[in-house]
Parts: sequence; C-alpha cells; structure tokens
Amino acid sequence: MLSRLTRPQALAVCALPAAALVATAVFAPLPFSLAQPGMTADVLGQNKGTAVITVSGAPTRRTSGQLRMTTIEATNPDTHVSLGQVIDAWFATDRAVMPRDSVYPSGESTEEIQKHNTEQMKQSQDAATEAALDYLHMNDKGVKVTLRLADVGGPSAGLLFTLGIIDKLHGDGSGGDLTGGRTVAGTGTIAADGTVGAVGGVALKTQAARRDGATVFLVPKAECSDARAQLPKGLRLIPVTTLKGAVNALTALRKGTGAVPAC
Repeated sequence: MLSRLTRPQALAVCALPAAALVATAVFAPLPFSLAQPGMTADVLGQNKGTAVITVSGAPTRRTSGQLRMTTIEATNPDTHVSLGQVIDAWFATDRAVMPRDSVYPSGESTEEIQKHNTEQMKQSQDAATEAALDYLHMNDKGVKVTLRLADVGGPSAGLLFTLGIIDKLHGDGSGGDLTGGRTVAGTGTIAADGTVGAVGGVALKTQAARRDGATVFLVPKAECSDARAQLPKGLRLIPVTTLKGAVNALTALRKGTGAVPAC
C-alpha cells in the first residue's frame, strides 16, 4: 500500500519543477533573431523624397521600369526572443529564425551595430560606384555619383546600386533600359572588380520583392537553393556571379535573344 501511495505522490511533486522548467524554456531569452520581409526601394527613383542615385559630370538617361533593392527586418539586438516565438516563426513562411550573431556582431552595443551597418553601406556604395564606372570605362572622366538611401544598412544593395548607375548612364548599350520596363529586384554584395557576393535572408527578400511588384529577381548563384525554397509565384530567379553576367542576363531577357540563366 505504501509503495502505491508513494509513487503517485512522488510524481506529483516532481511535476511542479518539470512544469517550471518547461515554462522557463518557453519564455527564456534565446540567442536568435526573428526576421521577416522588409522594405524595398527602387534605386532608379526616389527614397523619402530624395533621388537614390545622383550623377554629375555626365548626362543621364530617362529610365523606365524599376530596380528594387530588397531588405529583411530583424528583431532589435536587445530584444529577447523566447522559445515560443522561435517555434511560431519556425513554421511560418513569412518569418525566419536566424542566429543573432549572423544578424548582429556579437558583443556590440546597438550604437556600435548601427555604426558598423552604416560603414558597410558606405563601403558598398563606394564599391558600386567604382564597379559601375569601371564597367563603363568612365573612371577617369570626372563623373561623380552620389548614392542616398535612408534607414538601410549593410552591404547587400551593392549589386542593385551598380546596375542603377549603369542604367542611368548607359542603359543596355543599344538605347534600351536594363529593366526592359519590368520591375526587377535583387540582392547581392558588389566588389570593385564586379564580383557579386552572397548575402543572407534571400527567401524573405524574394517575398518582399514579389509583394512590391517584381517579376524578376537577381540572386547570388550560391544562394539559388535558398531562394527557391519558398519562391513566390510569378517571380523569376536569375543567378549571377558577376556584374557583367547580370547585365548580360538582363539584356538577353529584354531582347528575348540568347539564354537567360536560371536557378
């Protein structure tokens, strides 16, 4: 009799600490950030009333279509993410769980992170200008390019900045626009030599692009599989590794001649 009474009592007593542990796990802060599709901006147009691309020292073209850089929005670095939030986001198609260190450098304050992201954006803009002018053989022509994009940090708009500069100065080289009148979106870092680098959050960026009207998305080739994972209907992926390859792909798409790369 004693053993039969003691065992349920023991289980009941142990259940209280176990429930407390589960509750703690659900609500305890975890080293993750939650991300979702962010804003997009047409680099050929204006952002908050100011032209994104301004050129002096050379004539510019009137362009049609759009070249939209894409972003993700992540929880602030000082926001605590609980297990419950992680589980909810894990099963959502419009959110993603990312290690906090992959979004924000570990051990840095909010101010330091903002400064770091601003510096990355500035470096990306400088590289985009150099890559575009080098592609057009205009580096020694006294052309000055100013890029302005409010409230966005990091280097992932580099490719779209570069294409925007080329489209405003040169188009596709035969009088046409790089966009072909379409809304083209994309992501990717740019190096001064025109190399396109990988970025994060491409599956969320494709959703942001389609939401804002894009039908074509330029993606670093190494991230094709990530981009295909939850690809919105009506959005065509074009993989790129270099600036020249991106320009050639858009030109082929506009003209309807030649092979257009696909993921």
